[in-house]
Amino acid sequence: MKLFLLALFSFYPFLQVKATTPKSVTCTRTEYREEYIPGTKSNPGYVRNYEIDVEIPCGGEKAQNIDDNDCSDGSVIGGILGAGIALSSSRGKDRFWAVPAGGTAGALIGCQVDGG
Repeated sequence: MKLFLLALFSFYPFLQVKATTPKSVTCTRTEYREEYIPGTKSNPGYVRNYEIDVEIPCGGEKAQNIDDNDCSDGSVIGGILGAGIALSSSRGKDRFWAVPAGGTAGALIGCQVDGG
């Protein structure tokens, strides 16, 4: 019973801290650029590389690409089911590794089923 409770509470999702980015007036992005400098037969050409800062709209592009899928419910349920299946199908000393392994596999599968 203690092992089952330990397996149950070990897969409880941890609280996630969501930090916000500070707002600024202008946003910049560093771009890498290359420029070919042609040469002659006696003085061969070369490639000059440099970086420049380009202004971009603040938060416009990043706000559209946020992935809001949360799979914590599916991972908890899958972990409990996986640990239960491993507990019922193993015997003796095998339970010490089968229950955590089954819970981990169930949590991963449950997260994918839940849409994560």
